[in-house]
Amino acid sequence: MIDWRERITADPNVCHGKACIRGTRIMVSVVLDNVAAGVPRDEILGSYPTLRPADIDAALAYAAELARESSLALPVDAAR
Repeated sequence: MIDWRERITADPNVCHGKACIRGTRIMVSVVLDNVAAGVPRDEILGSYPTLRPADIDAALAYAAELARESSLALPVDAAR
């Protein structure tokens, strides 16, 4: 798995401290929103010319780590 720490940073002076792709103002949440919406990788890369394929992988790895480390309130599955 890719080490997202090499490609993702947070700087209080850039995008209000939100997680961004290193060296850009592209927020990780924007990349993840595009992936979640089913936007093809080549289209995401075309929309953000400074973005690299490894940046998308890093954003996904970052999201996976967040999901492992914390969770949001989820609805209870009443079917069980």
